[in-house]
Amino acid sequence: MTEGASGVERVKEAASARNLDIEIRERPAAKSLPEAAALLGIDPAGIVKTLVVKRSDDTFLFALIPGDRAISWPKLRAVVGVNKLQLPDPDRAFEATGYERGTIVPLGSTNDWPVYADEQIVGKRIAMGAGAHGYSLFVDADDLIAAYGATIADISQPTG
Repeated sequence: MTEGASGVERVKEAASARNLDIEIRERPAAKSLPEAAALLGIDPAGIVKTLVVKRSDDTFLFALIPGDRAISWPKLRAVVGVNKLQLPDPDRAFEATGYERGTIVPLGSTNDWPVYADEQIVGKRIAMGAGAHGYSLFVDADDLIAAYGATIADISQPTG
């Protein structure tokens, strides 16, 4: 990783190192997921949220959740095989990944945490954070899953 590389540059370097074909688009800031989806011309389900999740032993994992769904804590705990998981505060999330909330993505993270992908993203081209505010990256979910050896499981639920 290049010393002092910006988030977007770190994402590009990580994608190249893993032979992942990505497209990064600059976009205006969005105040909500539906607004971000509209700016990108896609359905909210096409934006995948990367959640950094803390385990009780102070290690982390990434959970990839479709934008129109929420993480299912009972399902994720069952798949991971633990009794307790939580979202860290913004400072801990930054320490774990090198990215601010809203920009977190497995690519270029300062730590190579395990990736858990919701089964609903399989077979789709998805948009996700790109390491910096005002950018989105597009990637084929199956290629991302393969590049990170991600665990595919039902780990989400409808929002609301």
